[in-house]
Amino acid sequence: MIAAYVGFEALRTLLAGNQPEASWVGIWLSVVTLLTMPPLAIAKARIREKLDSSATKSEGQQNMLCAYLSAALLVGLGANTLFGLWWADPVMALLIAGVAVKEGRESWRGESCCTVPLPDNDVGCVDDCCR
Repeated sequence: MIAAYVGFEALRTLLAGNQPEASWVGIWLSVVTLLTMPPLAIAKARIREKLDSSATKSEGQQNMLCAYLSAALLVGLGANTLFGLWWADPVMALLIAGVAVKEGRESWRGESCCTVPLPDNDVGCVDDCCR
């Protein structure tokens, strides 16, 4: 639902030519997230090895996804604030909305990494994701 809202607002902003205001708070938050999420993902990968936990591995992957999205946000906000490229912010918002839709669909379909096989399916983890 949030992806639809973000996508709609981004398209509306682009089509109307509305120039978003500079967001120093948004820039600061995206920098903090970009600096903290990769080390957190690495730490979770180390813990995953000790615990042999696919859930912890998935959490680490989500942390890295968060870092990538923060980078996209930072590019959009920075381009608008520093260079006056007003369209960069809504374009990055469309990218983020697209990633959110993709991740949501995969999760809804049970295609996310380390999905537990059904009890009558003895195939197990076929993509080496759970190991």
